[in-house]
Amino acid sequence: DPHAPYPPPPAGTMFRLVVAALALVGANAFMGAPVAHRAATKSSMSMSYAEEVGAQAPLGFWDPLTLVENADQDRFDKLRFTEIKHGRISMLAVVGYLIGASDIRWGGYADVAKTIKFSDVPGGFESFAVLPSGYAFWLVALLGGIDFHMARDYSGEEEFPSEWTPEFPGDIRNEARHLPDNAQSGVLQMWENLTPAEKLSKRAIELNNGRAAMMGILALMVHE
Repeated sequence: DPHAPYPPPPAGTMFRLVVAALALVGANAFMGAPVAHRAATKSSMSMSYAEEVGAQAPLGFWDPLTLVENADQDRFDKLRFTEIKHGRISMLAVVGYLIGASDIRWGGYADVAKTIKFSDVPGGFESFAVLPSGYAFWLVALLGGIDFHMARDYSGEEEFPSEWTPEFPGDIRNEARHLPDNAQSGVLQMWENLTPAEKLSKRAIELNNGRAAMMGILALMVHE
């Protein structure tokens, strides 16, 4: 029947298509060298941000909504911090989605009564129809706790008595105080061992991978 609907592709084929699409979307994260980061100033309201990190090939400086037009440095830094944080969340979300789409599951049961096995829980939004209702609440609580207590800059606050200051918007190392004392200096030194050019490159790669991931997870959610 020429009017019959096409059968859905096998799960393995769908997974490979998703991976290939995300790889193509994220390829521009490695295209072109980021331009040099200029010194931050706050005096001019009409400054140009065309030379900020992330303004690179193939789009260069692209602000179709004119969010930073006539914006001062504080405004730009807030927008950049939000962009970086959303990109990091999206990168984790894409990885989580791909793990679920590949049928990787925890062992054991998803509920206290041991009636729902993790292996029986589907991926994507369909999982909420199978998991107990409390899962949605605890998921929101967990993500909210991470957002308000971990994914933030504590420098300059009373609960963080230190002279340490972040190097750039999105720098939430906070002297690695969330780690054991014997691991803090080693973690911080890994970044300090990089040259200024390598730091700039790492920041540009993270920023553009985050942009690709935001588009990727949005497309996956629409697909769901």
